[in-house]
Amino acid sequence: QVQLVESGGGLVQAGGSLRLSCAASGSIGSFNTMGWYRQAPGKQRELVATMTIGGSINFADSVKGRFTISRDNAKNTVTLQMNNLEHEDTAVYYCNAAKWLSQYWGQGTQVTVSS
Repeated sequence: QVQLVESGGGLVQAGGSLRLSCAASGSIGSFNTMGWYRQAPGKQRELVATMTIGGSINFADSVKGRFTISRDNAKNTVTLQMNNLEHEDTAVYYCNAAKWLSQYWGQGTQVTVSS
């Protein structure tokens, strides 16, 4: 049974920073891709950033230059460093991990950016 546990959300003023962390448990080995998605009220879930086991990174255009992603393949952890946060970044952030055809999701962590 694979579980993803997120931490690090909270309330921050615009221009501030937050770091989200996600740890995966379960006997599955390394994931092909790990990353983060978010869902704002009334909107669909969208990709924020993903990173493959080989180090390829994909960012949403809206966060390029402000967010960075890193992962530890051996520990199955992924971290999202969010800088210069904007009110539009307010959402529930979900950790995602994929291996072959299987997708796994965390429970979500709230990020609120006050303007």
